[in-house]
Amino acid sequence: MKEGIHPPYHSVVFKDSSTGVTIITRSTMTSEQKIKMDDGNEYPLVLLEITADSHPFYTGTQRLIDTQGRVDKFKKRYNR
Repeated sequence: MKEGIHPPYHSVVFKDSSTGVTIITRSTMTSEQKIKMDDGNEYPLVLLEITADSHPFYTGTQRLIDTQGRVDKFKKRYNR
């Protein structure tokens, strides 16, 4: 790697906002928010809405979110 052209690569904590699971990994992402972990170090915190811990495909719990009645409209139209 050439010096001075790559962003800094450092430890970061990714946190799933729906389940609260935290993952410490290395990344070029950064954040103004900080979190102190059990190892006593403080890391930048990046909040995620969905991770493998909360995604329906990985958890096996499918949820149908029908905000505008589209499913009922489909069933009514095609008598299913």
